[in-house]
Amino acid sequence: MGKKRMQTEHNHSKLRCYRWLFLLAGFIVTSAFVSLFCFCTSSALVPGNIKETRYYCSVGIEAAARIQGKARLEKYPGKTGSNKLIKAKAGIVMDADSGAVLYGKNIDKTYPPASITKLLTALIVIENSGLDGMVNYTKSAMSNVEADSGNRFDMEEGDLMLVRDALHLLLLQSSNQAANALAEHVAGSNKAFVEMMNQKIAALGCVSSHFDNPSGLNGDTQYVSARDMAVIARAAFANPQLLEISSALKYKMPATINNPKPFIISTEHRMLKKEEVPYYYKSAKAGKTGYLIKAGNTLVTYAEQDGKKLISVILKGSPYQYFLDGKALLEFGFDNFDNINVAEQEREYVTGDASVEIGGKSYLPSDLEIDRSGVVTVPKGSTFADLKHSLVTEISTEHPEQSVAFIQYTYKGYKVGGAYLKAKDVPETDTQPESTKLESEMKSEGQARKKEKGFPISPVWLILLLVLAVFGGGSAYLIYSGKRDGR
Repeated sequence: MGKKRMQTEHNHSKLRCYRWLFLLAGFIVTSAFVSLFCFCTSSALVPGNIKETRYYCSVGIEAAARIQGKARLEKYPGKTGSNKLIKAKAGIVMDADSGAVLYGKNIDKTYPPASITKLLTALIVIENSGLDGMVNYTKSAMSNVEADSGNRFDMEEGDLMLVRDALHLLLLQSSNQAANALAEHVAGSNKAFVEMMNQKIAALGCVSSHFDNPSGLNGDTQYVSARDMAVIARAAFANPQLLEISSALKYKMPATINNPKPFIISTEHRMLKKEEVPYYYKSAKAGKTGYLIKAGNTLVTYAEQDGKKLISVILKGSPYQYFLDGKALLEFGFDNFDNINVAEQEREYVTGDASVEIGGKSYLPSDLEIDRSGVVTVPKGSTFADLKHSLVTEISTEHPEQSVAFIQYTYKGYKVGGAYLKAKDVPETDTQPESTKLESEMKSEGQARKKEKGFPISPVWLILLLVLAVFGGGSAYLIYSGKRDGR
């Protein structure tokens, strides 16, 4: 009898040992899964991780990324970007109509812009001043430059000229004094004009650039990325007056204090001049050069060929080679991509009888039309059927009149352009009562917040819950059995 009792107690001791081992193992497994969950979700929660990896181009790139400052060239569908395409530190080619990025190297890394800054200066001047206004070269306009930055054509304090003339001197001969005089003419001071510059690039969607002065001379916080500079150039060359001025090969300037007779100035952009072999590029129509010791050679070029319009940007280039780099980018874009007009291909939203819901409002397809200027840029050989699209209802303030949404197209996951969806001149119908609209807005806001916080239901969550359930249930059973055995 005593021997049997000892055996029973021994079995109970073993069972209690197994229970504690089970609890310990469950604790270790649960801790491991909690750690795994935190690791897997940290990339959605830590902004620093987002900054570490950026996808560069909007079209055609399969694996373009910058990780901790290390860059590589990107691959394209059917084409591989050669690492010898450009020798500059950074470069980009963008379609001027669609905004699609066709090729890029270090396009989100920032560099000093030098005098390509003057494209932004010219755009703001033209948007805020008539071309026939009179520009005064004040003492501050003449002195607010670096000592060794030069003075093209010996401008003098007290010189007066039309805005049109000063813009030609600015863009063709890169006059820093003209930049200052134009800035003061528009905003009253360089400081106020610089505020306008940074407000403008923010409105254009630039996120990696900042300007300190209107000329592009050295500044402590003056820098641009190739992507942002292409966006700025796209807006600049969309302005007919700026495009005309920047396209001029020569221009007759009026007499000045130190130039008693009218004189001729010419462009410094070698890709525009036939005599500049091998840099001349027939399709190049306009652009701007720049140079600083810190910036190296910088270049923006606008080109047209067979109805297509491209913009190339070179940052941190080397003498003369930067023209060849700009030419190579444009040739790559023209040779490998085509544009498709959205209005000629898209039938959704504008045909049929089903109403289209946009921002809580209902439109009949017959009340909508697609902006005919909208295009998408795709690799040659691709078709409109290869694209996917979505309707974007939150659109920028700079859009065609009557626009109610934007149809965004992607090719293999990359944005390739789109078109605005516009309401015809008919009143739209609001199909939601105020209470329903409020509920809808609150729901959308809640979903947006949830998405921003980065807590989607993931397999890690499910596995963690399963482990906790098994561990909890097993623990409860063992505790219960232990009490039963004790009785």
